Amino acid sequence: MRGPRRAVLALVMIACSLALLQCAGGPPKSGDTIGSDAADPAVLQYHGDAARSGHYVDAAFTKAGASRVKLDSNFIGKIAGPTYAQPLYLENVAGGKKLLIVATEQNFVYGLDAETGAQVWRASLGAPVPLTKLPCGNISPLGITGTPIIDEGSHTVYLDAMTTPDGGRTKQHKIFALSVDDGSVRPGWPLDVSAKVKAGGVAFDSAVQNQRPGLALLDGVLYVAYGGHWGDCGSYRGWILGLPLRDPYSYTAWISGARGGAVWAPGNLVVSDSALFATTGNTFGATTWSGGNAILKFNAASSFNSTPTDFFAPLDWKRLDDDDLDLGGSNPVPINLSHGQPARLMLALGKDGKAYLTNRTNLGGIGVGVSSRKVASDSIITAPARFDTDDAVYVIFKGAGVDCPQGQGGDLLALKVSSGTPPTFSTVWCAQQNGMGSPIVTTSDAAGSDAIAWSVGAEGDNRLHGFDAVTGRVVFAGGGKGEAMTGVRRYQTPIVVKGRLYVAADNRVYRFSVPKSK
Repeated sequence: MRGPRRAVLALVMIACSLALLQCAGGPPKSGDTIGSDAADPAVLQYHGDAARSGHYVDAAFTKAGASRVKLDSNFIGKIAGPTYAQPLYLENVAGGKKLLIVATEQNFVYGLDAETGAQVWRASLGAPVPLTKLPCGNISPLGITGTPIIDEGSHTVYLDAMTTPDGGRTKQHKIFALSVDDGSVRPGWPLDVSAKVKAGGVAFDSAVQNQRPGLALLDGVLYVAYGGHWGDCGSYRGWILGLPLRDPYSYTAWISGARGGAVWAPGNLVVSDSALFATTGNTFGATTWSGGNAILKFNAASSFNSTPTDFFAPLDWKRLDDDDLDLGGSNPVPINLSHGQPARLMLALGKDGKAYLTNRTNLGGIGVGVSSRKVASDSIITAPARFDTDDAVYVIFKGAGVDCPQGQGGDLLALKVSSGTPPTFSTVWCAQQNGMGSPIVTTSDAAGSDAIAWSVGAEGDNRLHGFDAVTGRVVFAGGGKGEAMTGVRRYQTPIVVKGRLYVAADNRVYRFSVPKSK
């Protein structure tokens, strides 16, 4: 096992000391807690929590209840533009209302009444960039792609928007802070990333960077990650910015040590053990490992030590680089087992179809990790969902399984990670979701009862699908003739709030509800 030269990766601190970052105010430390708290149904960030588990606890979603889910035709959530970001939810805002916060590629952010879908407020953050004005890409236009994050204490929503003041000639990634009560911009924001951010002698170039990962908050610092556009044009890098909420211009910046190394998965930036984790894509032209195709751990103040304890890259990272087989198409998944060694793990999923299990307390550098094997015949690009049982952890994600149980197959699969020395994992079921959605899991209580995996046939049949999360048996088969959605974008993921399931699509937010028992 060998480590990289410490100079390969750049971490630059601009007018900000470690002490300032560590003492900045904001939300408390986030750990490994998963699932929505039934007493506080707020959905403040991507996949429901800082660990990106996608696990929602809701008493209405029993197996019997799930089979009766219906599209709520009385809920009309009108929005404008293509929508890749997941909706968020917060109560007691805008005069006591329950609000959905939805952001679109048109650079509109909406506060929608979660009961009716009516618009409470709308913020316009500037013109998005037309696809024809970008060097490459596949999102048209390009505005807000990554899921925002809400700081509940200050009633502030943070997000990145790609904007242009002149029809697309000038491209500007701007990081905004908005009031969730009325959509107004907070004083001191936005931060123009191209105008302000440099690291290791490299200036941030908005034209070749995209912002797809959901934003993260840890110890009063806002984290925003960037990769490139579809097509890999230009000298883009993987970037992670750390912006102290008290003084966002006193930022830290990490960049990959070579071109590429994108941080681009929709659920990337995962908080576990009071640290930040991310996966990266392939680099170009690197002869020594330069931060690509890896799990990276960032400690206090987004500090990356580049020591083997704080990163994992497969032995064949160079082949993965050369063949464009990103380890970073999916976010890392924290796993805690009840016994065995190691018990604190991190799972990564690659575009090579492999699952990589590593020791989270010592990622191990360039090597083999705890175990790895091919689990899918296609590229894994998704946001996984995770839930725990007494003796194992289930991880569910989009992928065409290669070791499916007899008679099963499809584009969604579940791995079971079991305790042991070393721990093991196996494919326990495969199912057909008919599209490119990212799954979530609901349980009817915190003990994990009635575990159901939900996903949408995004850019496929555009229907909601529900499966028994332990066996893969179909629980909800997509609904009736009039219950297909329109324009659900790839990797879109639902949220669950109080017996209701919301999905954002082009120009509309849909709501599915569990009918009350008679």
